[in-house]
Amino acid sequence: MLGYQAVLAALLPALRQGALEHGVASIAVVTSTAAHMVGVGAAGYNAAKFAERAVTEVLRLELNGEPIRVIEVAPGMVHTEEFSMVRFGGDQARADSVYQNVVNPLTAEDVAGVIVNALNQPAHVNLDRIIMMPVAQAAPHVLTRGALKIRQ
Repeated sequence: MLGYQAVLAALLPALRQGALEHGVASIAVVTSTAAHMVGVGAAGYNAAKFAERAVTEVLRLELNGEPIRVIEVAPGMVHTEEFSMVRFGGDQARADSVYQNVVNPLTAEDVAGVIVNALNQPAHVNLDRIIMMPVAQAAPHVLTRGALKIRQ
């Protein structure tokens, strides 16, 4: 968390200058649905993401009145091999099982697209908090594996 705060403190003068020159500056922070909803076995990750969310909310309050948008993007299940491999200490089978039979988990490109969309809003629009999940996911711990139900 200290690293996050140090980077923000170091960049804030440049952001303020950019806001003066361009009318608005933006800070986009990627947290996780784990910053908003807890899950079994994820206490450390939840704590870290809740703290990141708290710092982001405080930053938004402290910058109120300045033309600097603070945007939080909180993705749910994103299929990235690196995250699961680290999470399971390099155990490929366990990492693969996270995404097994999940129809269309999010991708890094999906998250990037949402960030770009948020940044491209008119200067007076701030997409304060965006929680995004694949359709197969209702909460960090509620996930449909296999075909999605289609109601007629």
